[in-house]
Amino acid sequence: MLKSANSGRVTWPTALTLVALIVATMVIVIFVRLETWPARTARESTAELERLGKDLRAAFIDIANLQPRITINNRVYMEQTKPVSELAIMSRRIEVEHEFLHTWVGSSKRVKLHGTFVAKAGFDLQQDLSIDIRPKEIIIQLPHAQILGVDQEHVDVLAFENGLWNRISGQDLQDELSMLPQLARKRAAEAGMPAEAERTLQRQLEERIHPPQPLHLIFRNAEKRE
Repeated sequence: MLKSANSGRVTWPTALTLVALIVATMVIVIFVRLETWPARTARESTAELERLGKDLRAAFIDIANLQPRITINNRVYMEQTKPVSELAIMSRRIEVEHEFLHTWVGSSKRVKLHGTFVAKAGFDLQQDLSIDIRPKEIIIQLPHAQILGVDQEHVDVLAFENGLWNRISGQDLQDELSMLPQLARKRAAEAGMPAEAERTLQRQLEERIHPPQPLHLIFRNAEKRE
């Protein structure tokens, strides 16, 4: 019995020593983690921003085969590697008609044309596209969207009427044909294609990268927008 009691008294100091060592170890670990926390947080934050930079580059490659210049906290992270002049976002079929009527000395000539065009809306990137990734926001600067072009699909002649002495000339026909793409471009702009292209780009980028911070598109040269 005496031997057993002595053994029990010996283990209590040992147990207290172990507890003290465990507490001291925990204090040291916590202290070290607190000391290194700012550096670890900065590394993790930078790694996350760089991941967003890669995702944004991949998104622009998918959308327009464009590799833009990207900065992280105003520091250049990726240079633009492929120059591009336009970023087309959407297209739409546009139909227009135009009629020419001219009367001279009681003799009238008349031409009426119907044209079908495909209008493209997007961004003129003669001024560089820039992307700056920051911890609290992503800022993408580019020109306002506009009608980049209209491609003719076909033209139908609805009326081609000569007067007795007032004949349709080749110049008359050329002038009327040249009016159709101008009308198509105007109609596409009036239909709101540029504004829709801006919204579409914003939506496509957000759907591809799912950024944790707000993504802002800032448009320059607003006075030139159609």
